[in-house]
Amino acid sequence: MAIEVLLVDDDPDLALMLRTLLRGQDIQIRSVLTGMEGIDACRESAPDVVILDLLMPEVDGWEVCQQIRQFSDVPILILSALGAPSSVARALDAGADDYLIKPVHASLLASRIRTLVRRRVLAEARVQAA
Repeated sequence: MAIEVLLVDDDPDLALMLRTLLRGQDIQIRSVLTGMEGIDACRESAPDVVILDLLMPEVDGWEVCQQIRQFSDVPILILSALGAPSSVARALDAGADDYLIKPVHASLLASRIRTLVRRRVLAEARVQAA
Protein backbone atom coordinates (compact mmCIF):
# COMPACT_ATOMS: atom_id res chain seq x y z
CA MET A 1 0.00 0.00 0.00
CA ALA A 2 1.38 3.39 -1.00
CA ILE A 3 2.22 6.01 1.60
CA GLU A 4 -0.03 9.04 1.10
CA VAL A 5 1.84 12.32 1.49
CA LEU A 6 0.28 15.77 1.59
CA LEU A 7 2.76 18.38 0.34
CA VAL A 8 2.05 21.94 1.46
CA ASP A 9 4.36 24.27 -0.45
CA ASP A 10 3.78 27.41 -2.51
CA ASP A 11 6.24 26.23 -5.19
CA PRO A 12 4.22 24.30 -7.79
CA ASP A 13 7.39 22.85 -9.31
CA LEU A 14 8.37 21.15 -6.05
CA ALA A 15 5.51 18.64 -6.25
CA LEU A 16 6.57 17.61 -9.75
CA MET A 17 10.19 17.32 -8.67
CA LEU A 18 9.32 15.23 -5.59
CA ARG A 19 7.08 12.94 -7.63
CA THR A 20 9.98 12.40 -10.03
CA LEU A 21 12.57 11.91 -7.27
CA LEU A 22 10.37 9.49 -5.32
CA ARG A 23 9.23 7.46 -8.31
CA GLY A 24 9.38 3.78 -7.45
CA GLN A 25 9.35 4.44 -3.69
CA ASP A 26 5.63 3.60 -3.23
CA ILE A 27 4.88 7.16 -2.12
CA GLN A 28 1.94 9.12 -3.54
CA ILE A 29 2.06 12.90 -3.30
CA ARG A 30 -0.97 15.16 -3.22
CA SER A 31 -0.03 18.83 -3.21
CA VAL A 32 -1.60 22.13 -2.25
CA LEU A 33 -0.12 25.60 -2.64
CA THR A 34 -1.28 27.47 0.47
CA GLY A 35 -1.26 26.93 4.19
CA MET A 36 -5.04 27.14 4.48
CA GLU A 37 -5.46 24.58 1.70
CA GLY A 38 -3.07 22.34 3.61
CA ILE A 39 -5.05 22.62 6.83
CA ASP A 40 -8.32 21.95 4.99
CA ALA A 41 -6.87 19.01 3.03
CA CYS A 42 -5.52 17.47 6.22
CA ARG A 43 -8.95 17.77 7.85
CA GLU A 44 -10.80 16.33 4.85
CA SER A 45 -8.63 13.31 4.17
CA ALA A 46 -5.89 12.55 6.67
CA PRO A 47 -2.62 11.72 4.90
CA ASP A 48 0.01 9.36 6.26
CA VAL A 49 2.55 12.21 6.37
CA VAL A 50 2.49 15.98 5.79
CA ILE A 51 5.51 17.60 4.15
CA LEU A 52 5.38 21.29 4.97
CA ASP A 53 7.34 24.32 3.82
CA LEU A 54 7.80 27.16 6.31
CA LEU A 55 8.04 30.20 4.05
CA MET A 56 4.62 30.66 2.48
CA PRO A 57 2.51 33.79 2.00
CA GLU A 58 -0.49 34.52 4.22
CA VAL A 59 -0.31 31.53 6.58
CA ASP A 60 3.26 30.36 7.14
CA GLY A 61 4.35 26.81 7.87
CA TRP A 62 4.76 27.37 11.60
CA GLU A 63 1.11 28.43 11.87
CA VAL A 64 -0.04 25.57 9.63
CA CYS A 65 1.82 23.12 11.85
CA GLN A 66 0.23 24.52 15.00
CA GLN A 67 -3.26 24.44 13.49
CA ILE A 68 -2.91 20.86 12.24
CA ARG A 69 -1.74 19.83 15.72
CA GLN A 70 -5.03 21.10 17.15
CA PHE A 71 -6.94 18.29 15.44
CA SER A 72 -4.44 15.68 14.20
CA ASP A 73 -1.38 13.70 15.22
CA VAL A 74 -0.34 13.09 11.59
CA PRO A 75 3.46 13.07 11.24
CA ILE A 76 4.69 16.45 9.97
CA LEU A 77 8.01 16.70 8.15
CA ILE A 78 9.30 20.21 7.55
CA LEU A 79 11.12 20.61 4.23
CA SER A 80 12.58 24.11 4.17
CA ALA A 81 15.44 26.17 2.83
CA LEU A 82 15.85 27.61 6.32
CA GLY A 83 18.64 25.87 8.17
CA ALA A 84 19.17 28.11 11.19
CA PRO A 85 18.88 26.25 14.50
CA SER A 86 16.26 28.77 15.65
CA SER A 87 14.05 27.92 12.64
CA VAL A 88 14.40 24.20 13.30
CA ALA A 89 13.64 24.63 17.01
CA ARG A 90 10.62 26.84 16.30
CA ALA A 91 9.21 24.25 13.87
CA LEU A 92 9.72 21.38 16.30
CA ASP A 93 8.14 23.44 19.09
CA ALA A 94 5.17 24.11 16.79
CA GLY A 95 4.59 20.36 16.56
CA ALA A 96 6.73 19.14 13.67
CA ASP A 97 8.14 15.61 13.94
CA ASP A 98 11.15 16.00 11.66
CA TYR A 99 13.03 18.68 9.72
CA LEU A 100 15.02 18.48 6.49
CA ILE A 101 16.80 21.29 4.68
CA LYS A 102 16.34 21.84 0.93
CA PRO A 103 17.78 20.55 -1.27
CA VAL A 104 17.47 17.02 0.06
CA HIS A 105 18.52 13.73 -1.50
CA ALA A 106 15.57 11.58 -2.59
CA SER A 107 16.71 8.52 -0.67
CA LEU A 108 16.98 10.49 2.59
CA LEU A 109 13.54 12.02 2.11
CA ALA A 110 11.97 8.64 1.34
CA SER A 111 13.68 7.10 4.35
CA ARG A 112 12.45 9.83 6.69
CA ILE A 113 8.90 9.47 5.34
CA ARG A 114 8.95 5.71 5.92
CA THR A 115 10.40 6.21 9.42
CA LEU A 116 7.61 8.61 10.37
CA VAL A 117 4.97 6.19 9.10
CA ARG A 118 6.59 3.26 10.90
CA ARG A 119 6.67 5.19 14.20
CA ARG A 120 3.01 6.12 13.86
CA VAL A 121 1.98 2.53 13.10
CA LEU A 122 3.92 1.26 16.13
CA ALA A 123 2.39 3.91 18.38
CA GLU A 124 -1.12 3.02 17.20
CA ALA A 125 -0.43 -0.69 17.79
CA ARG A 126 0.71 0.07 21.36
CA VAL A 127 -2.46 2.06 22.03
CA GLN A 128 -4.66 -0.75 20.69
CA ALA A 129 -2.79 -3.35 22.76
CA ALA A 130 -3.23 -1.38 25.97
